[in-house]
Amino acid sequence: MNDSTRLWRSDEHKMIAGVCGGIADFLGWTPTSVRVLYVLISVCSVAFPGIFAYLILWFVMPRQLNVGRGSPQTGASGSGHSG
Repeated sequence: MNDSTRLWRSDEHKMIAGVCGGIADFLGWTPTSVRVLYVLISVCSVAFPGIFAYLILWFVMPRQLNVGRGSPQTGASGSGHSG
């Protein structure tokens, strides 16, 4: 499956967990428009269902893997020695 058709939590467009940014990337929308739509829907539904849905998506959606940027576990020197 192509990465552009997968639903990921975004590392690039995240404010809390990257759920809205990931949905925006998946739909081809701007992250701001998804966040505004999320807030409007949450306010209209007395906020609790929106918060509950966000928490579920946070745990269900896989995190986006950034292969080209390196991982935080590997240091710049790569030696593993601390000074």
